[in-house]
Amino acid sequence: MHFPFDEEITLENTVALLRPLRETDDENLAKVATSDQDLLQFSPSPIYNPELLNKYINKAIEDRHNRLRYAFIVFDKTKNAYAGSTSFLNISNADDRLEIGATWYGKEFQRTGLNRNCKYLLLEYAFDRLDAERVEFKTDERNLASRQAIEKIGGQFEGLLRRHTLMHDGFRRNTVCYSILKSEWKELRKRFLDYKR
Repeated sequence: MHFPFDEEITLENTVALLRPLRETDDENLAKVATSDQDLLQFSPSPIYNPELLNKYINKAIEDRHNRLRYAFIVFDKTKNAYAGSTSFLNISNADDRLEIGATWYGKEFQRTGLNRNCKYLLLEYAFDRLDAERVEFKTDERNLASRQAIEKIGGQFEGLLRRHTLMHDGFRRNTVCYSILKSEWKELRKRFLDYKR
């Protein structure tokens, strides 16, 4: 696998458009990021004010330059609005694997089908373009909504990493791990966008 960090990757279908996150995107994301202080309550990186959002975006861009993460801004075509962000991260070319994560959407974009469309685009790119062997997902053990969303798209539970991630408030979270394998994707993709919200 060879992840093209230097390319401007754009992924889209009739519902969602994902393009690389840019320094100027704090303007596009400010409203959705700062409208709810608890939006990223289970994330190590809060974004509920302009300074935190700017720090989040700059870190994501720095991580791309360092070939650690490739962050996207998410545009919801049905609402004609920027909805949030998602990323490829923990990329291991030698092992033909990567993680989809650091995903967040404003409340009005949740449970609308946007996330499933974004995951479809990301999984399609990972498996069909990059020829990845596996895609991983990790989330806070307490984040039941995220766990259910991962399971609904076919993520297989793999285990719990105890006291795995230090949160911004000093709490050490347990991290739940899931994955989808290339062999599983062939079946999953057939019905992936046939769903009930």
